[in-house]
Amino acid sequence: MDFRLNEEQQMLQDTVARLVRGEYSFEKRLEFSETEAGFSVDFWKQLSELGLTAVPFSEELGGFGGGGVEVQSVMTELGRGLCLEPYLQSVIFGGGLIGHAGSDSQKEIWLGGIASGELQAAVALQEPQSFYDLNNVETRAEKKDGGYLLNGRKAVVIGGHCADVIVVSARTSGDARDSGGISLFALKSDTAGIERRVYPTIDGSKGCDLLLNNVQVDADALLGEEGKAAEVIEYQAGRAIAALCAEAVGVMEVANELTLDYLKQRKQFGVPIGKFQVLQHRMVDMMSELEQARSMAILAASVADEEQSDERRRVLAAAKNVIGRSGQFISEQGIQSHGGIGMTWEYNFAHYAKRLIMINHQLGDDDFHLEHYASLLQAG
Repeated sequence: MDFRLNEEQQMLQDTVARLVRGEYSFEKRLEFSETEAGFSVDFWKQLSELGLTAVPFSEELGGFGGGGVEVQSVMTELGRGLCLEPYLQSVIFGGGLIGHAGSDSQKEIWLGGIASGELQAAVALQEPQSFYDLNNVETRAEKKDGGYLLNGRKAVVIGGHCADVIVVSARTSGDARDSGGISLFALKSDTAGIERRVYPTIDGSKGCDLLLNNVQVDADALLGEEGKAAEVIEYQAGRAIAALCAEAVGVMEVANELTLDYLKQRKQFGVPIGKFQVLQHRMVDMMSELEQARSMAILAASVADEEQSDERRRVLAAAKNVIGRSGQFISEQGIQSHGGIGMTWEYNFAHYAKRLIMINHQLGDDDFHLEHYASLLQAG
């Protein structure tokens, strides 16, 4: 297979790369993380002005009509810059759920604004007891006054503190772990009864827990068919996993570059420590893990927008597992190579390592996806 980007895809990647290099230094990132939003509002505007927030949307919505490879090009470069903006949550996952399950009127209300960058979406699917199982939903939505009354708690909603619309899963029937009976709702962020507990995450971004206390919404807040959202969530989570894999590759690329530069510059016994054979071997192993991760990210991108199948599920589970393990290996070996400085807040390598840890735990860690892959093989 030819894995080279075509001319349009290469132009897209070059555009994002130039933007990130020019506007997103490590020092600026530290400043952005301390703001109320937790990211750069100006950088988000630049993404939208260049049409980058419209990449995966159809041309009818003013989008680029891009697929998994185009998303991969964007996410890899955002990963290289450790960008804090909620591109994954708003454009890929949130926009994907609304586009997949929403009615024409709901798409018209939300997707145009998300594609243009004027609106931001967040996704509230996980709960404190879920442990990566998106079907483990205790939040309830009961019919009342021609609409629905929502009660429950959602955990680690990245970007939920400043999103305009939050896509929430809630159970309209069934027991807590049933795949049937789960519904999706698009909630305006200022809806009465929504409370937020905002906190920083280990990688410098901001998330929140959502407390839904008698949140009354109209019937038109329901996305798709009542009780039939599990398949939509699984499919769009797969697209988000492919995007996370692409971002992880960008993070790993820079982590390896930083480690290699340090080995060339740091001297011990009068020579650069990169002259020591054991550290050379470690660097080779880190580069090997990166190439393996890159291959799996390309594979994940190639199936991201395919119809749902067991083969798609297996590919995405394998990619998330391999990339999770590779990210952990590069983080640990990079820190060992740097010594104590590798974990200081002021040095950028520590932030790349923390982002890799966070990516591993988003939408299932390497162990979770290994078990999922094994169960798919047994079922097949």
